[in-house]
Amino acid sequence: MPRTRVLVVDDSSVVRRMVSDALAADPDIEVVGTAPNGRIALQRLTQVNPDLVTLDVEMPEMDGLQTLQALRRTHPRLPVIMFSAVTERGAAATLEAIARGANDYVTKPALADGVEDARRRIGADLLPRIRALTNLSGFKPALVPELSPVKAMRGPVELVAIGVSTGGPNALAEVIPRLPGNLSVPVVMVQHMPPVFTRLLAERLTSRSAVPVAECVDGEPLRPGRVYIAPGDFHMELCGSKRDAVLKLTKGPPENSCRPAVDVLFRSVAASFGASAMGVIMTGMGRDGLNGCRHIHEAGGRVVVQDQATSVIWGMPGAVAQAGIADKILPLGQVADEIVRAVR
Repeated sequence: MPRTRVLVVDDSSVVRRMVSDALAADPDIEVVGTAPNGRIALQRLTQVNPDLVTLDVEMPEMDGLQTLQALRRTHPRLPVIMFSAVTERGAAATLEAIARGANDYVTKPALADGVEDARRRIGADLLPRIRALTNLSGFKPALVPELSPVKAMRGPVELVAIGVSTGGPNALAEVIPRLPGNLSVPVVMVQHMPPVFTRLLAERLTSRSAVPVAECVDGEPLRPGRVYIAPGDFHMELCGSKRDAVLKLTKGPPENSCRPAVDVLFRSVAASFGASAMGVIMTGMGRDGLNGCRHIHEAGGRVVVQDQATSVIWGMPGAVAQAGIADKILPLGQVADEIVRAVR
């Protein structure tokens, strides 16, 4: 099987070397070229014919956004992973890059912790994404069990919980703006992102939506017609019954290597809202949300997942679908309508 060919684009020679060394640890991946800026990267595209590009956000001459825009005109399907600093400016540029067609992103580690530690972190973050986006993991669509029969006497949904990861910002930008301003239930959601990113994502969604979106505040009571997102590096849970539920932030250990984790939120949703809860799992790598969806399903609530055709990566929704606990498997364009229908 031919190795996956990667072009590494970054203005720092130290970072280019660290990324190249980290990727060299995987025998299925080959770094076929590097470039210090976007202008040179675009020239290298036709020379090295990569299967994937890692692209720095901030570069001289031609930055990551400009490069991505030009690259998408000639290579609309080439996977691109943005390489971003964990800063306000870096996070904003990364979210804009995802909106313009980047497939995923990773954040740059702090070099103050040492080059070797930084290289290990780069490998841990980049390698699974490269394997998933280029199908190096050998994912084959599995047979999905028949959908769970929808219980005829179920009442309306009183809370919607959403879990999403890779490809999530664009999926949320499709779903949240289509929810009505008079939505009669609260929405709680986990998007796997670090601090700063989640706040900026909430601001972007609010600017495009009839319902306000904000990071959760510890101890905040749930209100209908609002969307609450777990802040980066905090688990978000519900406490209390559905009549007096409040949001709680914790620094508990990561689950599925994630904090915030979908499973943590969904378990608490099942405990507080039971059969009146609706869990929605959209595009994402890994299996976070599977355990939480089991809790919602066993409590009598609804479970809806995004279909494979419209998911950037069908890891999270695929795991739920293949476990046989999804009530519906829907294309992304139908998810908002299903939420509104279930609530009404």
